[in-house]
Amino acid sequence: MIKHRGFPGRLPSTDFQFTIRRANPKGATPLTRRERFADRRPPDRRADIAFVAALWANFGDQPFERGNLDAGRLSWLLGREVLTVSDPFDPTDYEALLVLDVDAARRAFPTAFDGADDV
Repeated sequence: MIKHRGFPGRLPSTDFQFTIRRANPKGATPLTRRERFADRRPPDRRADIAFVAALWANFGDQPFERGNLDAGRLSWLLGREVLTVSDPFDPTDYEALLVLDVDAARRAFPTAFDGADDV
């Protein structure tokens, strides 16, 4: 499992996790698309914005390995702002390739790109 050095481990001052410390010996937690509803709590929204901003800062529009990125946090974005590159896609593979759909991410989380230069 690749560890993304420099990627924030969590949203500061919260328990919203962005990365995991070590691979699960029983296998990776499967990535599954989770529905986001309009009535999500503000802290959940802030975590999504910060996670998208970190994805943009670290990977831009280039494909990246899932690695040590948190499955739960990725699942909130999967199929919308984060797309699969691997075909067939294995949702339990730490080496699965993903990519940030910049246009979709800008529409959903415009503040994640405030002041950010194109990578």
